[in-house]
Amino acid sequence: MVNSILRVVGQIKSDVAAYLQAATIERLCRELDYTWRERLLGPVATVHAFLLQVLHGNTACDHVPHLLGKQFTGEAYAQARARLPLALFERLLTAVCDTLKACRDQSARWCGHRVWILDGSGCSMPDTPSLQAAFGQPGQQAAGCGFPVAHLLTLFHFGTGLLQKVLVAPLRTHDMAGIQPMHAELEAGDVVLGDRGFCSICHLALLLQAGLHGVFRLHQKMLVDFRIGRMHSPPRGPYKNLKGLPRSQWIKWLGTRDQIVEYFKPPLRPKWISIQDFADLPNSILVRELRYRITRPGYRTREVTLVTTLLDAESYPAGELAQLYADRWKIETNLRHLKQTLGLDVLRCKSVAGVHKELRMIALVYNLVRLVMLQSAHQQEVPVERISFIDALRWLAQAGVGRTLDQLIVLPNRPGRAEPRVVKRRPKQYALMKRPRAALQQALATKRLAA
Repeated sequence: MVNSILRVVGQIKSDVAAYLQAATIERLCRELDYTWRERLLGPVATVHAFLLQVLHGNTACDHVPHLLGKQFTGEAYAQARARLPLALFERLLTAVCDTLKACRDQSARWCGHRVWILDGSGCSMPDTPSLQAAFGQPGQQAAGCGFPVAHLLTLFHFGTGLLQKVLVAPLRTHDMAGIQPMHAELEAGDVVLGDRGFCSICHLALLLQAGLHGVFRLHQKMLVDFRIGRMHSPPRGPYKNLKGLPRSQWIKWLGTRDQIVEYFKPPLRPKWISIQDFADLPNSILVRELRYRITRPGYRTREVTLVTTLLDAESYPAGELAQLYADRWKIETNLRHLKQTLGLDVLRCKSVAGVHKELRMIALVYNLVRLVMLQSAHQQEVPVERISFIDALRWLAQAGVGRTLDQLIVLPNRPGRAEPRVVKRRPKQYALMKRPRAALQQALATKRLAA
């Protein structure tokens, strides 16, 4: 079955399939100084089994032998997966992402720029001591009553939806803590799109230093005033920290609620940036602030203020920037495919290394499905977001020898669609677990003896 999947992937993009072939996997293992003996579950068979497992919704390990049609146990498969080095999965994911560069570059650009979307998320995992120590659990849950949760930072390509990089960290980690490794994935002229969690003066300055651009929603603690020539609170001097005044200096008026201002380097260094990088930042930068209203029913936010390093109002009109930020919500659909369709929401591995391997394999399979969607969108001449992710996943999981890409389901075009944030199906009427299971079992035993 795996060979059939690799053949159909090779028909779409041969260099992607080449990195999942047996010879390449064995070569990467030798480069990592990993030695193995010939057995049923060697490196190639284990990686292919892992691929099938994720393609079938991150199913249980006991289901994998049935998928491969071979005689081994789920426990033997889990042990074989644990033997493989984490670096092998990192190399495989990096290689596949690198080979997809042509797909990203050939996609339609926004005002001549490649656009990348940053966003944070989280995933749960089994309650084991090692995972609790590595990631932690939400603070409102008592010890022994919750599950470890990891913080994820993701970087998606705006035009294709391909996942370029995912970083895993403990739960109590700010999104900005992993921002500099994300910058290393970009090229000069790229535009980074994100929510207000990424709106930082230091972040904007780092982007400009690297030749990049940013479009972010204004952070809730930053004051904005669109009056021409208005006063500001200087960063230093006898009039610093004046209440009620923005800390940016007004520079130029571009239009109604659209202006260029000067941001000053903060006096205190944020924790996420190194001492040297902070010292190398300029004392001030020029950015653009613009505000627009949303009149579409069903949207919670009625007014949005953006901050961007794209200063030219003719090349980057305010309406185009507003539409770009509205399209940022595509990343929520991408994350839903990762977490719900591919099973990233609740991971199965019980070790720290296993969690990292599982995350990288899910990211790799996600990109393979996206590759199928891109090919189908090209054949049917529709935008890639109109192609059903689930239908592409099912087709790839059941691809047979010599099979060509079918006409995948094209989703209806529903601009302005709004859905209420409600749940129709009622949860079961059970109390929440607020004490460890052992304590609850002891209470039941005591109650039984008393009766």
